[in-house]
Amino acid sequence: MGPVAFAPAKINLFLHVGAPSADGYHPLCSLMVFADIGDRLVIHEADALSVQVHGPFAAELAGEGDNLVLRAARALLVKARGPQPPLCLSLEKILPVAAGLGGGSSDAGAALRLVRSALEIAVDNDGLEAIAASLGADGAACFRGRPVLAEGRGERLTPSPELPAIEAVLVNPGVGVSTPAVYRALDAGGAFGDVEPPPMPQAFESVEELAGWLGLMRNDLQAPAIGLAPQIGDVIETLAGEPETLIARMSGSGATCFAICASDIEANALADRVAGMRPDWWVRRCRLGGPWD
Repeated sequence: MGPVAFAPAKINLFLHVGAPSADGYHPLCSLMVFADIGDRLVIHEADALSVQVHGPFAAELAGEGDNLVLRAARALLVKARGPQPPLCLSLEKILPVAAGLGGGSSDAGAALRLVRSALEIAVDNDGLEAIAASLGADGAACFRGRPVLAEGRGERLTPSPELPAIEAVLVNPGVGVSTPAVYRALDAGGAFGDVEPPPMPQAFESVEELAGWLGLMRNDLQAPAIGLAPQIGDVIETLAGEPETLIARMSGSGATCFAICASDIEANALADRVAGMRPDWWVRRCRLGGPWD
């Protein structure tokens, strides 16, 4: 096995979305953290630059020949001086696809770090982050893989307040949600949010304080996503109704939702109970924060 890189799941603790500008892009403000679960990439020698996908969600990427991992590797190789040996990036797809977890962007960020290291390409982190940002709104944050406040189109990043240990449960009802479709539904409803950064302390002293503050925030894509996939509403209702849950919310454009708990014991209990109640759902116990390398 060659060098390995971890691509953590991204979680939007809140996501405020403004009205689209003339070019159709929506400004946003989001506090992003990363989970200690995610996809994994391994690099091998090969006859040609390629990506091989395996793992529990590999089938959902079948036929996607020009995925973000391949695009990231190609963009980095353009910046390399002289010919480079061909490589194969093997992606173990552990996270659900089209799930609001930034999986593709996180995979691309991991690929950039992996290819740079393997080929000793002289591009600094700022250069890699610029490539990642060009691949999608979550790209820059997912390249960093640490808690950040994202603004603009997601490319303006500042460090988050200091966060406590965040014990959480992720739940996906087994449906994929199209991000463009969610934004179209948001536009149709016309309910846009304020994207000015909300007042934040320098540090949250406890997870209870964090959850209480998050209760004043929102995910502006949650309602339009539920309109397209009512199963998301079922997940949030289920999580919110359990005694261990401090707050339940959807991440990104869905369909994955998260519940924050007060301790690892409570998060374990919640994950076990929800998985038992709904064996058809993808349920994972995790810790949020980062970085996890």
